Amino acid sequence: MRFGLSTAYALAMVTGAWAAPSTVTARQNSPFNTAVITDFAEPWALAFLPDNRILVTEKRGQLRLVDPNTKAKGTITGVPSVRYGGQGGFGDVALHPRFSENNLVYISYAEAGTGGSGAAVARARLVLNTSGGGALQNVEVIWRQSQKVNGDGHFAHRILFDSNSTLWISSGERQQFDPAQSMTSNLGKIIRLNDDGTVAAGNPFTGTVGSQVWALGVRNPLGIDFDEQGRLWEVEMGPMGGDELNLIERGGNYGWPIVSQGNHYDGRPIPNHNTRPEFIAPKAFWNPVISPSSVIIYKGDLFRNWRGNAIISALGAQGLVRVEITGNTAREAQRISLGRRIRCVRQGSDGALWVLEDGAGGRLLKLTPR
Repeated sequence: MRFGLSTAYALAMVTGAWAAPSTVTARQNSPFNTAVITDFAEPWALAFLPDNRILVTEKRGQLRLVDPNTKAKGTITGVPSVRYGGQGGFGDVALHPRFSENNLVYISYAEAGTGGSGAAVARARLVLNTSGGGALQNVEVIWRQSQKVNGDGHFAHRILFDSNSTLWISSGERQQFDPAQSMTSNLGKIIRLNDDGTVAAGNPFTGTVGSQVWALGVRNPLGIDFDEQGRLWEVEMGPMGGDELNLIERGGNYGWPIVSQGNHYDGRPIPNHNTRPEFIAPKAFWNPVISPSSVIIYKGDLFRNWRGNAIISALGAQGLVRVEITGNTAREAQRISLGRRIRCVRQGSDGALWVLEDGAGGRLLKLTPR
């Protein structure tokens, strides 16, 4: 959770086990031409259909279908009931890699249950109509966080497919701290499953819950994406300071809540990663925070020299943060103000960037080079 935002930001970068903080990159004039498509009620995520129309989730539980050419906006019915409040509600949306064959769409959301609330992932068949809308049919929940808890923070629940149709889920630790290190809980973990929700072969751990887990010790992992080498990168919100960009390794432990580059909100210190070398340190971290909300590894050619960079949407920094990745190291290269909290960034098929502004009236923007 974030309780305050600072107008001054500093970057600390880790280029191995440990490195000292460096100076934040200077604000630069926007490199973008910006096209406003339409606005939404608290948008959270977007996904592109093969015909270039766009699915957009709204936190209260609506799934919208947008035609970026006409700016027409329709509704997809059939979304499960969501637990709305705080950071909870309707979350991510992703298409199955073979969507053109099976019409399967995957969604994440917060759901109510015994003990409070927790994240869930469901899949459904998307059936479109001729009126610019459609419906989710045969909705099936294929994964849940292993426990429901009180509170409305740190669901995370980003979803991603790899080239083998394996499903990856970022599961937040729900502000419960210790479950991130427990192998009887899937909170605070990076999850790897088959597309039907069963455990994927090759996961590093065993056990009813542990067998889902690829990596552990993460806090509020709000963005995941693969680079062109097939490596998984993750961004997460830290506590009071210490937002992280991590390179996710099979069986890796990233240390939360034992270590962090930030401190507790009440001021109590948390040991840094360099005090416990058995935990994997972030490749870059921010202290004070940028409040990362999603990430892509840019794979297009439209923005020259950005290929292979991490593009992070930021709530606190109110724009995009570009991070250059070289081998196993990362450094902030550019911070681009968009003047509003940014909830999500995605890359279109032509290499353009698409972003969602956060909150009521949040707009869908298409960004192309100036």
